[in-house]
Amino acid sequence: MNKLNEIYGADTLHEECGIFGIYDMGDNLDVARLTYYGLYALQHRGQESCGIAVNNIDENDKIQILQYKDMGLVQEVFNNLVLNELKGRASVGHVRYTTAGSSRRENAQPLVSKYQKGTFALAHNGNLVDIDKMRNDLQNEGAIFQTNNDSEIIAHLLAKERIKTNSTAEAVLKLMGEISGAYSLIIMTPKRMVVVRDPQGFRPLCIGKLKNSYVFASESCALDSIGAEFVRDVEPGEVIVVDDSGMHSYRDRCGEKSALCVFEYIYVARPDSVIDGVSVHGARLKAGRFLAKESPVDADVVIGVPDSGLDAALGYSQESGIPYGVGFIKNKYIGRTFIQPTQEEREAALRIKLNAMREAVNGKRVIMIDDSIVRGTTSGRIVQLLRDAGAAEVHVRISSPPFKNPCYFGIDVADRNSLIACKMSVEETCRHIGADSLAYLSLDATQKIAEGSKCGRCDACFTCNYPVHVPQEDADSK
Repeated sequence: MNKLNEIYGADTLHEECGIFGIYDMGDNLDVARLTYYGLYALQHRGQESCGIAVNNIDENDKIQILQYKDMGLVQEVFNNLVLNELKGRASVGHVRYTTAGSSRRENAQPLVSKYQKGTFALAHNGNLVDIDKMRNDLQNEGAIFQTNNDSEIIAHLLAKERIKTNSTAEAVLKLMGEISGAYSLIIMTPKRMVVVRDPQGFRPLCIGKLKNSYVFASESCALDSIGAEFVRDVEPGEVIVVDDSGMHSYRDRCGEKSALCVFEYIYVARPDSVIDGVSVHGARLKAGRFLAKESPVDADVVIGVPDSGLDAALGYSQESGIPYGVGFIKNKYIGRTFIQPTQEEREAALRIKLNAMREAVNGKRVIMIDDSIVRGTTSGRIVQLLRDAGAAEVHVRISSPPFKNPCYFGIDVADRNSLIACKMSVEETCRHIGADSLAYLSLDATQKIAEGSKCGRCDACFTCNYPVHVPQEDADSK
């Protein structure tokens, strides 16, 4: 488990992963360093481990795949010495937070696999369903696993299909008929790059151009970080192959009902990203505006809980006319190397991470906007921070509906027994966290925050309407 998760408890949502890839079409790019910058921009999607793999030509003019990965933040794992050794024509990178598989170095990605027809590197964002059955079936066939994450299952199945087919693209298309769930993939072979988005489009993936070269990333903010031009989003179900002849698209698996995770807009993505045609910042402003219309309250100031609550708080302020204020200062320098406190020091640890601005809230009726309440313990501590800073009243507004169901597609949501919305009413939750009032965004409003998106949305964590079948044993285990 992530050290910060141990410090603050499993009361907050955690991002899943971020992926980045670049294929040099003769521009003589430093692909590893550009991937480093791209991963840095995607750091919010995963803070436990990271890695980069490149295809390299050795002294015998043979193409090989080199990689470097480790536990920690991007800036902790990579330095100039490492990046200077990662020379190649193409590069794929990954930042990870554990959602399937434990937090260990061997689970870091990209996964580099050697099989009968060669070598490939794979970076995966998302979670598959029914992974226990797939793993058992592969083990019964003699497969040996080095990790306990579902990305290695994809690697095994891809290798099996590639042996039976004429191309990696054909193997991927057959693979997509065997697996279900969330998977945005970047697969790098010695001579090409294959990019895949699952038919529902659970996780975002976009295409950019840097000079003549192609760039792929979980979010458009990563393209901006290297000066690449946004081209378009990868369509749900689309397979893209890039080689020396250019970019080729296969849409054999397109056309199913799409279901991008709505929490990409509410919480996961960076506000400066545009996903499937909709600005994340704009979606969060809308959420705040809807909250102000649905759940008004007399107050003196509106504040947001950093970081994903800030835009919604601004929207609430704009709609209500109540002034927006900076209510919290977040310590941005707490990473995995932060010393884990004892149980008695948890309250102090929260104050180190987040501190209330007394000048902004002292003696005032405060509206506090946050993106979600999972277990309720952290929300209660944050409300208490405002009380300690002198807030006269604290009214909590949440820019999403109550969490009532687990996520199987890449967001680390607790089981139902731990979700406060499954155990308490809104009024009981309000008392539990010590607020003067509490209100959530309605489901109807949530469905409207990303109007104009090219993709449908998954809201199963609120409704239990899962876009794909979830095996009963998985559901029972939650």
